[in-house]
Amino acid sequence: MRVKAIRRFSVRTVLPEPIAALGELATNLRWSWYAPTRELFAGIDPDRWAAARQDPVRLLSELSASELDELAADESFVARVGAAKADLDDYLQARRWYQEHADGGAQSPASIAYFSPEYGITEVLPQYSGGLGILAGDHLKAASDLGVPIVGVGLFYKTGYFKQSLGPDGWQREDYPVLDPHGLPLSLVTEPDGSPLLITVDMPGEHSLHAHVWRAQVGRVPLLLLDSDVPGNDDAMRQVTNRLYGGGGEQRLQQELLLGIGGIRALRAWSRLTGAAEPEVYHTNEGHAGFLGIERISELTQQGMSFDEALEAARAGTVFTTHTPVPAGIDRFDASLVELYLGGAQELPGVPTERLLQLGAETYEGGASGIFNMAVMGLRIAGRANGVSQLHGVVSREMFDGLWPGFDKVEVPIASITNGVHAPTWVDDRVFGLAREHLGGGDLDVSEKWDEIGTVPGSEVWATKRELRADLVTEARRRLRNSWRNRGASEAELGWTESVLDPDVLTIGFARRVPTYKRLTLMLRDPERLKSLLNHPERPVQLVIAGKSHPADETGKQLIQQMVRFADDPEVRDRIVFLPNYDIAMARHLYPGCDVWLNNPLRPFEACGTSGMKAALNGALNLSILDGWWDEWFDGENGWAIPTADGVEDPDRRDDIEAAALYDLIEKRVAPIFYDTDEDGLPQRWLEMLSHTLSTLGPKVLATRMVRDYTERLYTPAASANAAVMGDGGSGARDLAEYKARIRQAWPSISVDHVEASGVSDSPQVGETLTVDAYVLLDGLEPADVDVQVVTGTAAIDSDDISDWSAHSLDFVESYSDGKSRYSGQVQIGRTGQFGYTVRVLPRHELLEFPSSMGLVANA
Repeated sequence: MRVKAIRRFSVRTVLPEPIAALGELATNLRWSWYAPTRELFAGIDPDRWAAARQDPVRLLSELSASELDELAADESFVARVGAAKADLDDYLQARRWYQEHADGGAQSPASIAYFSPEYGITEVLPQYSGGLGILAGDHLKAASDLGVPIVGVGLFYKTGYFKQSLGPDGWQREDYPVLDPHGLPLSLVTEPDGSPLLITVDMPGEHSLHAHVWRAQVGRVPLLLLDSDVPGNDDAMRQVTNRLYGGGGEQRLQQELLLGIGGIRALRAWSRLTGAAEPEVYHTNEGHAGFLGIERISELTQQGMSFDEALEAARAGTVFTTHTPVPAGIDRFDASLVELYLGGAQELPGVPTERLLQLGAETYEGGASGIFNMAVMGLRIAGRANGVSQLHGVVSREMFDGLWPGFDKVEVPIASITNGVHAPTWVDDRVFGLAREHLGGGDLDVSEKWDEIGTVPGSEVWATKRELRADLVTEARRRLRNSWRNRGASEAELGWTESVLDPDVLTIGFARRVPTYKRLTLMLRDPERLKSLLNHPERPVQLVIAGKSHPADETGKQLIQQMVRFADDPEVRDRIVFLPNYDIAMARHLYPGCDVWLNNPLRPFEACGTSGMKAALNGALNLSILDGWWDEWFDGENGWAIPTADGVEDPDRRDDIEAAALYDLIEKRVAPIFYDTDEDGLPQRWLEMLSHTLSTLGPKVLATRMVRDYTERLYTPAASANAAVMGDGGSGARDLAEYKARIRQAWPSISVDHVEASGVSDSPQVGETLTVDAYVLLDGLEPADVDVQVVTGTAAIDSDDISDWSAHSLDFVESYSDGKSRYSGQVQIGRTGQFGYTVRVLPRHELLEFPSSMGLVANA
């Protein structure tokens, strides 16, 4: 008979005192990006380290007491443990970039809260689905390396996302292995009496959602993960954090309430228990955590503020990052469902239901009534917002311009900070080793090192790439063989997998999530053309492909099945493989082993896309549609741009055109350069492009650059704004709320009565000065309440639309008894051609983040 446990739990190892520091070294996730710590654990038993999938906690749990005692008696090993612990302590305590930044006089926040629904830190802690989670993990790691005082907030999903496999017909299957947090590098946050910290969020029908909090230590950064699978919850509530992006709309709403509202409460408890500083800045990634703003408003109303005052106070210190250019990627709930959870008896103190629903309402042209939009709420509650590449910023300003009517898209207050990747996580140790050997040690942020990459001998660079390619081939064969076993193949049928791929063939990688806009199957538009590339007699190409489709996305699953069926064809299966279950572990082989990284999304639907950055840091060249980060950093020498058929409305024809362009690039430009070798077997032109890529892209694509940008451009200004509104008992928030109320009441009557201009000749020339006098009706407002501007630029002959414009504030001169006020100023004409000007009126207050913040403008 088979005996099954009725309950299962993990028992953690008790380490002997001489090696007790192994516990902290194993649970601080710095090991996931710091090779010396991994080498310490691997040295205990390399085979068991591999069997434990490079998980220090798991390795230690599998060592017997006698084996641990033996290690504790090994003086050499004890010394190595001590050195590793000292190194970690120095990393945790040393002054780093942020401390120097703060000493420079900036209003640097003492603490920054970073909210994300997923975090991709290590495969050992599978709490991510794709790019958003990987980015969040890299953000925390880079913040740790820079000393930025961030605390992360998220959810702990009992079954993570899902483990992907393939059926016999190539259809994606999903499995959900249950995770035991006690067996992971996590620690339970407890009260002083040892009982678990309990976070509670009210639910409809006098029910409650309870959660414990697990802490993952990411270097210097604590990450708090809320877990609803706790005693005291009924079955439905225990399932709230069961799966990442699982369940229906109501469960998603419950998750987001726990993340936002429960996350703020967890932060307050964390500060109470540890003495950590209360965050001054709150950064929310996408709208998933948007309810954090509602909870903060509620907190502030309990301290004596009105709703409007609390909204201004909460807004000042909030940063919102949008990560999607696709409206379908935004969470939208029925307003009635939100009202069920946060209205009536469920109202948060100080947050009237009507005011709450207004924050998420799609009140702009094209918006839907009765919908609560989480991104819209995020933008309305955030004082600062950004997209994740320059192009994505443009797309986001167009996507959300309805929130700021009357303004040009360039004035929509959504900035751009291009994503980056955490090099110590993603760059293979052998690449780092080659750099250390020839360039010395040092910080990756030191640009001089990047400039010296061209001095590394090409023969050694090529030998290293060949070794990395060979490792990928070995790993791909292993994974492919396992996949075919899972699909039902017998050992007798799998001999061919031993010769799949070739370590000396041009290797192209393609791995990402599989929504339709990423176009997994674009390369299959002309199967015969692709086959000819794969089987070219002199310049063959091989493809390594991976990707997951959301479990509910049937179209995405169909795309995977099409790719798998093509890769199954005996005619090409030695040159193309689809590897299931794309995750961090696979990526560690995939990025270094590829020569070219392919990305062919439907432009402009790729917000940023960071996989190509990781490949580039490992010596790969990018072959990509000009979208996301590639649109701003492609320079003609660091890879190839796939031409786009912009303007072609027929999607099939567009795909055909762009697929043909892709085939042509591979056949006529990419492969010839790769195989064009000198007498020493070195592809000199390829090596030149590789060196150029590393030296120019290297410093740009780093997550440390990204986090510095966030700190200097968003966190520090947000902290200053927070101090301004919260100082003197919140007087700034009260003043700003009162000002906005006056402005909104008066604005319908604000207008430019007339404009008088003088100073230019009948045939104006460059250098002449235009004097403008604007007469404005203020409807009782003070002259200093508004900014009257003259806007000048190039005027279109047919429409008088002004482009390439600039705005100059006019000075208040005097007021008249009829309610008019005169503003005057001069503008020098600095351009030839059709010159045009107009006058407009904007709100003006020293605490407004941007001139367009209120979405109000009166144009002449």
